[in-house]
Amino acid sequence: MELLAFLAQGFAVALEPQHLVLALVGCALGTLIGALPGLGPVNGVALMIPLTFNFSLSATAALILLVSVYYGCMYGGRISSILLNIPGDEPAMMTTLDGFPMARQGRGGEALGLTGVASFIGALVATIGLVLFAPVLVSFAIRFGPAEYFALFVLAFATIGGVTGGHLAKSFLAACLGLLLGTVGIDAVSSVPRYTFGWYELYDGIDFIVALVGLFAISECLVFLEDSHQGRKPTMQLGSAMPGVRTAWHCRGSIGRGSVLGFIAGVLPGAGAALGSFLAYTLERRWAGARGDFGNGDPRGVAAPEAGNNAAAGGALIPMLSLGIPGSGTTAILLALLLSMNITPGPLLFTNQPELVWGLVAALFIGNLMLLALNIPLVGLFARVLRAPGWFLMPMVVMIAFVGVYSLGNSAFDLYLMLAFGVLGYVLRKLEIPTVPVVLGLLLGGQMEYNLRRAMSISGGDWSIIWNSGISVGIYLFAIALLVGGLLFHWLMRRQRP
Repeated sequence: MELLAFLAQGFAVALEPQHLVLALVGCALGTLIGALPGLGPVNGVALMIPLTFNFSLSATAALILLVSVYYGCMYGGRISSILLNIPGDEPAMMTTLDGFPMARQGRGGEALGLTGVASFIGALVATIGLVLFAPVLVSFAIRFGPAEYFALFVLAFATIGGVTGGHLAKSFLAACLGLLLGTVGIDAVSSVPRYTFGWYELYDGIDFIVALVGLFAISECLVFLEDSHQGRKPTMQLGSAMPGVRTAWHCRGSIGRGSVLGFIAGVLPGAGAALGSFLAYTLERRWAGARGDFGNGDPRGVAAPEAGNNAAAGGALIPMLSLGIPGSGTTAILLALLLSMNITPGPLLFTNQPELVWGLVAALFIGNLMLLALNIPLVGLFARVLRAPGWFLMPMVVMIAFVGVYSLGNSAFDLYLMLAFGVLGYVLRKLEIPTVPVVLGLLLGGQMEYNLRRAMSISGGDWSIIWNSGISVGIYLFAIALLVGGLLFHWLMRRQRP
């Protein structure tokens, strides 16, 4: 009953006219951004953050806008995967295996309709799971002290390869770079400037938002400038999406299994939507056995991974809200937004700011319905975005980035810093080093150092405090298991790729 009361409170917040408009705008923008190859949810959400400050949105309104963009991008990613064989991001990769063959057979509309329904059910299962399981995790996390929180941060970094999906050694190298950048500024204990090089603008450290926009939006534009002459154009016939809605009933088992697997993958810190999509596709392929035609346009091959990656996207919000540990690259960006608004995610967030948490949960239900309503009848409209010329889209991205970042502090230094991070992001991408771990290191490094110092202060300098409790030992063992599981996952992914 208490849950229902909280949920009713959340719907009262989410149904305010301003929040409904933001959810609708976020869903539409997210679908458009997700449909553009290469941008994906991480870049889309990062690009929107400066606008939330520019329009002076409250924390609840900003979160509703950004999670709507997040969910919209997860829906939109399937459009380029199916019609162009270009996944918008890694979780959409599995959708290409059967989605593109369906499009080549003239069944692109059917595939888009089917994945629209699968995405809706996957996201719905994840949101219900968020309502049921997040409070349980919170009641457990209240027992945590600084040593246990330090163990949680170790867990986050141990599973960082799952967040990025890239080469594990490169992911850890990027995380170390992020941790180094996180130490820039005045040390809170000794008051000694660290790596500021005499620039007083760096005394407060590096602004998360400036770094995010540079690493993702600006670097994306630089990559586009380099590759613009190699851009591909859609060549597939779309057709109607309605046959896919009917096909969804025949794929109900695939959608159900994919949703549950995706949700579990999303809840695991660092696992992310890519694992959910991969597990859902692999399970369906083995489940069908000789009765399947996977790889040649089997509808179950697009229904299961789409349900899986959307369920994982919702599940990833649970560790982010209840423990302060992002479960994916996009939730890391959402974590940055909360921290920049002086809101610390964790167990106390549910008791101190219930209107924010439950308003967000209710907005997820509403946004999911909006996305279903937008994506089935208007899928042809969103698909036309793929024909928009880059010379129009990319200058818009740059303009939004400059205006948004300058509005944060009216500082030209922030613009130079953003450009520097843009170049850094471009170089990292050329070297195939993922940029998300840099963000995680920047975000979590300060809190990790703070909790380690608190634990050492309590123990009088005895290092054994960080592994003395059963909770800490359990977390370390879990981190080792996920690290090994991540290595196995990437090995299987490499074998799965055609």
